[in-house]
Amino acid sequence: MRPVVLLVNGERRTVNASLDTPLLWVLRDHVGLTGTKFGCGAGLCGACTVHLDGVPTRSCTVPLSAVGNRRITTIEGLARSPVADTRTLHPLQQAWIAEEVPQCGYCQSGQLMAAAALLKRKPNPTDADIDDAMSNLCRCGTYPRIRAAIHRAAREMAAPAATQSGSAKRRSPI
Repeated sequence: MRPVVLLVNGERRTVNASLDTPLLWVLRDHVGLTGTKFGCGAGLCGACTVHLDGVPTRSCTVPLSAVGNRRITTIEGLARSPVADTRTLHPLQQAWIAEEVPQCGYCQSGQLMAAAALLKRKPNPTDADIDDAMSNLCRCGTYPRIRAAIHRAAREMAAPAATQSGSAKRRSPI
């Protein structure tokens, strides 16, 4: 095995793993990031969703050899800071807490990663957009709370932009 350098959550990480090892196990066993979960091993449930260059990807079906130089973002990298408090969590993570989305919580990291990719593509998604984008399974059936949290995060993420553009309009030329 040759060392492979990955860009994970903005940091270069060197791993010694077989090139046919699924990215999920590289992240968990070699990099030590265990927030990405194993669910089905066939790319069907979405518990293992990470971003590769911003695209939500089922990491259980992606061999290390297919990653190349792409940027990997895991649930640990979604927050603005590694400190786990609500001041540093991503707006989606804050909305997940506010809407009390998790029940057992097992699928939630994959759900959050899929939702983050959706909001990046569509900052103000409709219910239909959410239904189309969120193909991850939740055995506890928290789909209504997931939808509510995505809408809440979209509003929160739009609020700073609206405030900034509103204050720019009110500035006096003097």
